Amino acid sequence: MNKSTEVKVRDKLITSRRLVAAVGSLLAREGFKGVGVNAVAREAGVDKKLIYRYFGGLPGLIAAFGKEGDFWPSALELAGGDLKVFAGLSLEEKLSVFSSSFIRALRNRPVTLSIMAWEMVEANELTGELETVRERGIMEFFKMFFFSEEKGRELQTTIALVGAAVSYLVIRSGHIDLYGGLGLATDEDWEKIEEGIQTIIRGVLNLS
Repeated sequence: MNKSTEVKVRDKLITSRRLVAAVGSLLAREGFKGVGVNAVAREAGVDKKLIYRYFGGLPGLIAAFGKEGDFWPSALELAGGDLKVFAGLSLEEKLSVFSSSFIRALRNRPVTLSIMAWEMVEANELTGELETVRERGIMEFFKMFFFSEEKGRELQTTIALVGAAVSYLVIRSGHIDLYGGLGLATDEDWEKIEEGIQTIIRGVLNLS
């Protein structure tokens, strides 16, 4: 690769990253209605033609943000930081680590929470791109670590319901401090929620 080609590759990488970052900023600040080709290009400070050249259009850029912009936790993060150790845990331990890691991952992503809140009122082609990224990531994680378990597939509905509850509560925690008397404001509050989820997990496993 000659020097000229290296410069072009580097410039493309830098510009792509700026565009991905611009999408995250706009989504968190204005929601999906504020995200258009012109708005993203202006936010990133680049020519809008580059959105089409590098990503094929706005949906492609949104998908890239979902995959590359730290939008959703990786399998490594959901597994508590060590995939090999996670694979060797019992089913109860896996579910416990996964649920706690999922809560912490969402709480550490304020931009993701803002976007998920916007999605509830602005479903469109662009929200669909991010929904696909989330669904694919979670299902790949489940297939990797849970579906091979004896009770893995039977637990899919329970896991999905717990995940939905966690997502809702974390999103709402940015706007309210209590939900049905359950604290959402402090780390101690969320430790209690994690303990409650562990109780649910033990109960489901004992009944199944």
